[in-house]
Amino acid sequence: MILSRLTSFLPFSEVIPEIFRKFVQGTLHRTNCKTAEMCKLTENSSRDVQIAFANELSLICDKAGINVWELINLANKHPRVNILQPGCGVGGHCIAVDPYFITAEFPMESKIISTAREINNYKAFWCAEKVQNAMLKFELEYHRKPTIAMMGLAFKPDIDDLREAPAKYITTKVMQSCNNADILVVEPNVQEHNVFKLTDYKEAYEKADIVVFLVAHSVFKSLPHNDRKVILDFCGIYKK
Repeated sequence: MILSRLTSFLPFSEVIPEIFRKFVQGTLHRTNCKTAEMCKLTENSSRDVQIAFANELSLICDKAGINVWELINLANKHPRVNILQPGCGVGGHCIAVDPYFITAEFPMESKIISTAREINNYKAFWCAEKVQNAMLKFELEYHRKPTIAMMGLAFKPDIDDLREAPAKYITTKVMQSCNNADILVVEPNVQEHNVFKLTDYKEAYEKADIVVFLVAHSVFKSLPHNDRKVILDFCGIYKK
């Protein structure tokens, strides 16, 4: 009823702000539909590019023998520098997806956006390889297969959303690459999963020879660092 009354007197570009004004407390910024949609894609693509820079730094630092967390902390002391934190990739149904709408429509013009997507996708593959190499090294040294704890499946900390989660991809790839390995999958924000058998995070940490931190869930930060375990910290649980 409200919509029909408004459309009688106002052009369509004026209708939506009038409707939203009835329940939105914040400022409404008017623009056309194309710009509004591009704005959403731009916001998420911008985040993807910024995360890609942090992830690329983590790859460089791993080769150079530099603590990436310390490096970023020092670089961010510059008043005009604000580098994000690296992780094991980018997930979710927005940041990991929206850039493709731009790159598909404008492939020649979206070089940075496209490369950022490649970097963030590669980071998950790289993490999986690091886990596989750690498993092989452990087996060669101790002459037995290790128990591995894959810590986290969500696409970001302290949520139960697993959509497009790089941690889920890494866990699957590790499980597929090894026969008869004892892999404990942890996601404290999910009660059960139809693919992965989930283990309590404290139990998994206690049993594991190799602990792989994939998501920086708050509860993981209460776990004491154990030097007797091989710890692969891809999300900065023990960053200094």
